[in-house]
Order: sequence, then structure tokens, then C-alpha cells
Amino acid sequence: MLKACYTPYTLRFKVPSGTSRGILTEKQTYFIKVWDEADPDRFGLGECALFKGLGADDRPEYETVLQQVCRDINRYETLDLSVWSSIRFGVETALLDWRNGGRRVVYPTDFVAGKQAIEINGLIWMGDKRTMAARIEEKLAAGFTCIKLKIGAIDFDDECELLAHIRRRYSPSEIELRVDANGAFSPDNALECLQRLSRYHLHSIEQPIRAGQWEAMARLCERSPLPIALDEELIGIDGFTEKTTLIKAISPQYLVLKPSLVGGFRGAGEWIDIARANHTGWWITSALESNVGLNAIAQWTSTLPVDMPQGLGTGALYTNNIESPLEQEGNLLRYNPQKGWIFSMESWK
Repeated sequence: MLKACYTPYTLRFKVPSGTSRGILTEKQTYFIKVWDEADPDRFGLGECALFKGLGADDRPEYETVLQQVCRDINRYETLDLSVWSSIRFGVETALLDWRNGGRRVVYPTDFVAGKQAIEINGLIWMGDKRTMAARIEEKLAAGFTCIKLKIGAIDFDDECELLAHIRRRYSPSEIELRVDANGAFSPDNALECLQRLSRYHLHSIEQPIRAGQWEAMARLCERSPLPIALDEELIGIDGFTEKTTLIKAISPQYLVLKPSLVGGFRGAGEWIDIARANHTGWWITSALESNVGLNAIAQWTSTLPVDMPQGLGTGALYTNNIESPLEQEGNLLRYNPQKGWIFSMESWK
């Protein structure tokens, strides 16, 4: 018979990281452990990566639901967790890990064997103009060929100048540029902003306006000179019919899929199926998980036919991350099977 327990964990950022929603210095998450009581030394580990202020499951009763899931782990498939995306992600990961021998192997692919790497983009967090310029230079020097900038928090002219600075040095064929507005623009000024940004030959812009404004977003996707990728728009949308309705209503060019925010691997896989049916592109991105969650997402990504850089470069953000075999070499994420996992958590519930 399976048993389960969980523990909270606070991840601390090495450097305060800025988004249009504010500055992040720490992030609360939860780890869940699953094992068979007949063999307690073999256990699966998952991360219920709650994202406060963003996830649809950021609710007061979160831990109460997590406790129920642990009590009822043997009938997990019968539980209604439709609105508890990060819990679904964590349990899904832990069960897959346990079934694969309890070695943090969620999907046994060439990636886990160290024979395959995943190309990732270089993420530039918001900051003042000088700080962001220095971070861009670091990413370029490290060999990244795809740079993603968080925009919308500092002066828009300064952000445009940063993009212009890159374009004066590198052509679109040399460096791919993506920007993520996190809903920073209003429906009234978004198109004008997109027209200015298009001068820099960007690959795409994520979530130019806040989620939930389907008609305004649909108009932008139709008129924008830049491809638009939906991100926050996908959070809290559950069920094949509702997902299909959103895609057909907005007709975006891309989807940005974060498994811990869109229903785990099953939910993200459903988005991929719908995207393919509607000629919509997609890529996978982590959502500030620890290395436990990032490892699971990377392994799942390695099973997919990806053909562009993925957003999986968040493993070095924290001072107290879980030590893992994940290694970042320039613009590549690898899994080193010669390295082990090191973690010590005492307060399991």
C-alpha cells in the first residue's frame, strides 16, 4: 500500500528578481514523497510548486488539500484536483519517480542518460537599465543564441534601447530575441508598443496584456506585427473544451506551457494536442521550481519533438536549491548521471 507525506520549503533568490508584478526575494514550495510501506527506502519525490499571486490554486485551503491527497494517495486518480494544478504536478512527478525506481528518474530518456541536452534561452530579469545591460552581456558571452527579456517595469524607451543595442551587434539570424511583458501593457496602448518593438525583429512577445481579456487579446493577435505567445492566459483553464474554446477565440501564434501552472504533464500535454490541431506553436518553460520540479519538466521536455530553445534556465536562481545532476553549460541544460541528489528535509507531514 502506498503512503505519502509532504514538507514546505522556502527557496531564497540569490539576487532579487524583478517582474512587472513586483520583486521576488523568496518563493514558497512543497515537496511530496510517495513510497510503498513494504519498501520505505524506495520513494518518489515531487514538487507541488505553488506560485503565490499567480497560480489559480493559490488558495487558503492549499495545505488542507495537500494533506487530503497524502491521506488518499491510493485513490489519487479519483480525487477532483481540477483547480489544484501544482499539486497535480507534484503528485504526478512523485508517482512516476517511484514507479521508475525512486531515483529521480521521471522519464527515462537519453537526457537522463547524459546523451542528450536541451537548448535553453537566456533569461534577463527586470532591473535598471545598467543592470539589465550587464546581464545581457553575460548571457551573450556565455554563448546563448536566444535571449528573453522581462519588460514592462522600467521606462519603455530604456527597454527599447536595450533591444536596439543587441540588434546593432547581432542580426536576427545570430541572436533570437524574445520579450515577456507579463501583462504590463493596456489594451489601449498595446498595439503601439508592439509596433515599436517590431523594429527589433523579435521572435515573439509573451502576454502583452493581462489575462482574461479574450476579445482584446484576439484583436492584438490579429493585428500585431509580432507573434504573440499566451502565458498567464492559460492558467486556470481546465478541460479540453474550455482550452479549445480559448485557442479558437484568440488564435495566438504560440503557447508558453508551464506544467506546474497548467495541470501537470497531463494538462500541458492536452494543450500541446490542441495547439497542434490549431496550427499554434508552443514551448516549455519552468515556473521558478526548485531543481526537483525543474528536473521533472526537463525530463518530460526531452520526450517531446522540440525544435526551439526552451525556458528551462532557472536552476541557478536560489541560494538553497536542491543539489542535483542538472548542469547548465552555456545555452544547454544537461543531466549528469555521475552526480547524485543531495537533500535533507526533516519536517515531513
